[in-house]
Amino acid sequence: MRGERFANICLFHILDGLRDGLGHFSRPTRAAMIYAFKHDGPLHIYDPMDLLRGHEPKLQDFFIYSQAWRKEPPYAEGMEFLTLTELKELQLSGIVAHGGRSDSVAFQVWFTEEHQDMCSLGPIRMWLEYAIRLFAQNYETQNVMSIDTAGYVLQQCAVHAIRDYLVEERSSMGKLDTRLRVYPLLDAVLGISKTMEEGAAHVGEIAFVEPSELYNMNFLALFPDLERPLLANHKHVRKMLQSVENSERKLVSDGQTIVGIATGSAPDSAIIAEFRATHGFLWLNNRMVCSFADGTFAASNRQANLVELELKLVETRLSLSEQHTLMQIVARLVASAAERRHGAAFVLDFSDDGLEIPGQHLVHRLDLRQERFLQLARSLSKVDGALHIGRDLKLSGFGCLLDGLSVPGENRARGARYNSALRFSAAHDDVIVVAVSSDRPVSILQNGVELTAACQLVHLSGCPTPPALAEWIHG
Repeated sequence: MRGERFANICLFHILDGLRDGLGHFSRPTRAAMIYAFKHDGPLHIYDPMDLLRGHEPKLQDFFIYSQAWRKEPPYAEGMEFLTLTELKELQLSGIVAHGGRSDSVAFQVWFTEEHQDMCSLGPIRMWLEYAIRLFAQNYETQNVMSIDTAGYVLQQCAVHAIRDYLVEERSSMGKLDTRLRVYPLLDAVLGISKTMEEGAAHVGEIAFVEPSELYNMNFLALFPDLERPLLANHKHVRKMLQSVENSERKLVSDGQTIVGIATGSAPDSAIIAEFRATHGFLWLNNRMVCSFADGTFAASNRQANLVELELKLVETRLSLSEQHTLMQIVARLVASAAERRHGAAFVLDFSDDGLEIPGQHLVHRLDLRQERFLQLARSLSKVDGALHIGRDLKLSGFGCLLDGLSVPGENRARGARYNSALRFSAAHDDVIVVAVSSDRPVSILQNGVELTAACQLVHLSGCPTPPALAEWIHG
């Protein structure tokens, strides 16, 4: 009985720390767990935020109707993690799963949300791996003094998860005895990203290359051994970054110094830091690992989530070709506003005759399918007010003033642009308004409702006894 109570407390702290840590790395998120203490024992589920609700049929097929997940001990020494192949039949839409086996906890699988804007699931799986280890270790020792620490550890794991993922991926490429140390590399990336040079932000690339592979680089300029800028000197490296701005050139580092300036591609095992002024990305083998901005790493690829708009366009009378073109137009306009860090609003008017919206009208409407007019619209979106785009994919006006009567759901914290757009969408049935805030959130508004709104996650409280999985599935 004592073991069961301890397990409940342990689950609560670890899952709360996991949820909090992933929420800062990505966005507010949920987590859940399915586990059995003995290989022939019953399964229990801990899902305080109903992450797995709606997936009962697949969970039932995998865990109840099949016993393939059970495995006789002994397991690998310490911990045996489940492979993607072992969890292949448990692929749940929009959910990341990772599990493991050990002597103390025979079977456990942790789940969290897969958000659409994630660069890579690799660091997320590393985070789940930490939760697996901590639960098994704490349940084995049953030391109540260490439970809080287990939760705290999972709250600040971004750098460790990224580092472990990079090391694991590079190891799979044969880079086992590596001289390229990842922790100093990640520290340098964040330090350089926060360093301004004469008020200007950072633009350019740094390729972190294994010393034994430097000879594969096409160097334009190579620095003498004793004159190479130290990677830890962020100010100096930031100055050097100016030499590769807006070009195909890149700085090359061996993990300790800047070796020189090169052009062309880097080895597959090289870690690429791409600086884009306001933010940047880490790449490995042409795959995006994570983004960074404001001195922190994040899971987001920084692309606007326009899925709700795409779904709503299906309900309009536009042809499939027109829907696709309009999505591309809006995506370009939203991306431009986000990159330039200015607010903007776009009124998509699907009425037959077109609305009369106060603002700066045009004698000849601009066909946004033409690149030159789309480029002009990107600049016009910086003017106070909204762009008015008709169902013919043409720009009717800019600097448009959106008004309407007060509606439920207004949010003063979102500012005048958002609330005016919300009121305007409530007053007109045939419009969809896309509102972009200067700090990047994108809202899709229709009929006075924000389609992209997310429910506030409730803070976990208490340590309830997790029910048996079979009982949970059936009711």
